[in-house]
Amino acid sequence: MALRIVFAGTPDFAAAHLRALIASEHDIIGVYSQPDRPAGRGKKLQPSPVKQVALEHGIPVYQPLNFKDPAAVEELKSLNADVMIVVAYGLILPQSVLDAPKYGCLNVHASLLPRWRGAAPIQRCIEAGDMVTGITIMQMDKGLDTGDMLSKVTTGIAADETGGSLHDRLAGMGPPALLSTLAKLQAGELNPEIQNDMLACYAHKLSKEEGLLDWNLSAVELERRVRAFNPFPVAYTLLGDHRIRVLQAEAIEKVTDMLPGTIVNVSPKGVEVACGENVLRISKIQLPGKKAMSVADVINGQPQLFQVNHMLASEL
Repeated sequence: MALRIVFAGTPDFAAAHLRALIASEHDIIGVYSQPDRPAGRGKKLQPSPVKQVALEHGIPVYQPLNFKDPAAVEELKSLNADVMIVVAYGLILPQSVLDAPKYGCLNVHASLLPRWRGAAPIQRCIEAGDMVTGITIMQMDKGLDTGDMLSKVTTGIAADETGGSLHDRLAGMGPPALLSTLAKLQAGELNPEIQNDMLACYAHKLSKEEGLLDWNLSAVELERRVRAFNPFPVAYTLLGDHRIRVLQAEAIEKVTDMLPGTIVNVSPKGVEVACGENVLRISKIQLPGKKAMSVADVINGQPQLFQVNHMLASEL
């Protein structure tokens, strides 16, 4: 039997789950998404990816600023939903919202809870050097990603994994896990598991400022940041007046007595930079106003740009 579902989400990751629900036997009776935001060069208001999918399928869209207004909560209650599915919505849900649907609210979270509760689990697990991650579907409570866990699926994290590649893989793994969980919900076969708070850590929200590479860190840590922050917020460094986005790099075991941030070698393979420990070889960059290019192509066109013994800055 079809469930009456309200969906709440905002970015592409959430939109993948909404599409799967629409294609299922369930009845999507309403979609909640964050208010339209200015985007692009013209700063025109743009609907979220989730709102776009809902409109394409003629599903009513609701965009409250928050749920502090009792009228917004009453509007949700009036939909008479069996369950609310929440995926990267971006709003805190009060208890009145969590209690509104018959079966409460289920959340699809892109980590193996209780590890990486919070806003940026995909990037933080790569940055930390984790070897495995996955999807957790949980029953929401008033805490931040603290509810009982209903199901999990796992995936390894590749040595060359980026935030973008892991995002896309998890966005493909979440929808079937969600549909399977809903089937168990209907059959009364769910076995909720309480989270162990002692094992919890938090995936704090990403900021553009974090992208600036601190050359005092080890090459391994910096390589992870380059991968984790691609495609957002994107790692970068400073060379004179140039703000250079670093898109691809690898840690090299090479001992040097040069100061962190010093260019120690330049070749078609990349620009090697001294770090707090070992050396980072940067192989793909993006210069201001230019497209992404390999370092080999950059030094062919601008051989003077990178010079041995020149310094890359770690602060603005």
